[in-house]
This record gives sequence, C-alpha cells and structure tokens, in this order.
Amino acid sequence: MQWTLVIPLKPLERAKSRLSDTAADGLRPGLALAFAQDTVAAALACPVVGDVAVVTDDALAGRELAALGARIVPDEPRGGLNAALAYGAGAVRAARPESALAALNADLPALRPLELARVLDAAAEFPRAFLPDAAEIGTTLLAVRAGQELRPAFGTDSRARHRASGAAELELAGVDSVRQDVDTGDDLRAALALGVGPRTTAVAAQLLGPVPGH
Repeated sequence: MQWTLVIPLKPLERAKSRLSDTAADGLRPGLALAFAQDTVAAALACPVVGDVAVVTDDALAGRELAALGARIVPDEPRGGLNAALAYGAGAVRAARPESALAALNADLPALRPLELARVLDAAAEFPRAFLPDAAEIGTTLLAVRAGQELRPAFGTDSRARHRASGAAELELAGVDSVRQDVDTGDDLRAALALGVGPRTTAVAAQLLGPVPGH
C-alpha cells in the first residue's frame, strides 16, 4: 500500500515556543525549519510513501520543503493544527480519492524511513490508527485507509482523544524515531541521541556544540 502523508507546519516565527529554554527567539524559526526539512526528507525516502503534502502558510518553509519534493497546500482555514490537517486531507482526497493517508508531525528530526514504513504497514491493518509519541501523551502519526475520514484530534492529551475516537493504538517496538517529536530541550536531546538528520545537526550545533557522531 502506498501512502500520502499530510504534514502541518505553523508559521516558523510562531513555532517551537516551548524550546525557549534551549533556543533563543532568533534561532527557533531555523530550528523548526530544520526539523521539518529532515522530517520531510525522511518521509519522502520511505518506500511506502508516494507523496507528501505540507500544509503551511510560511513562504520560506514552503519554498524549502517544495525543493525537497513536497507538495505545498496553503493553510486556508488558518484555524489551528486540526483544521489544517482536515483541510490538507481534503485536498489530498480531492486529487486522489482512493489514497490511504496519514497525518505526521513536522518535528521528527530523527525520523528513519524504514521505521516509518513499519508503522504505516501496521496501520494498514486498521481503518484508522495512531502512534503515540515518546512521552505517551501525544500523537505523532494518525493514519486512515481509503474511504475513511482522518478526524484529527491533535493537541493536549491527543493519545487519549484519538483512542476515545475509536482509532486503534499501534503498539510497536523499535520505531523510536517515529515517536520522538521535539517540543522541549529534553526532547531535542533525546532526538539527538537517536541521531537526527543533517539540517537539524547543523542548527543544533549552534545551540549545543558539535553533535556526537557527526
């Protein structure tokens, strides 16, 4: 099964405010962009991903992510994360009605293509399924087969909300790179320990010094 991924990205100047303990205001937009670039590059390298649509109104992010091969969908609702995802899913389905699709966080800088493939293959067994984040409170991926509505419920306690909505919770070992999103300095250090992509490596070196192994 081939998947289309929908990745939401808020304007970079408003992204990653919870990283203020680690990154100054002037560096956070670049860090958010690096996360998104490494996420999109890894997603496009996944063997079961046929297309990546990024929902964003940020002009710089749109240019940079389009250069990697992503399709850019303007965030016309401008109503937050779930509205952007629902709109992006609708745009994908309008063009490809039979596409299986998954919402994926934009802040997975350690993402491994083969681990993502394992998650999507597992999700294909269910009409609608999700993967909890490393903290086991949020969600990093929500997947639906063709003919199913995405019904995203990201945000606070999204793991509980997606479970309550009837989505199957995927319980997989060895997919840490798909679960490790980055909201805080501790999250960033955990992602760096897994091994992040080249763009995050470069920006993180400005904050924390050289990244081990690079």
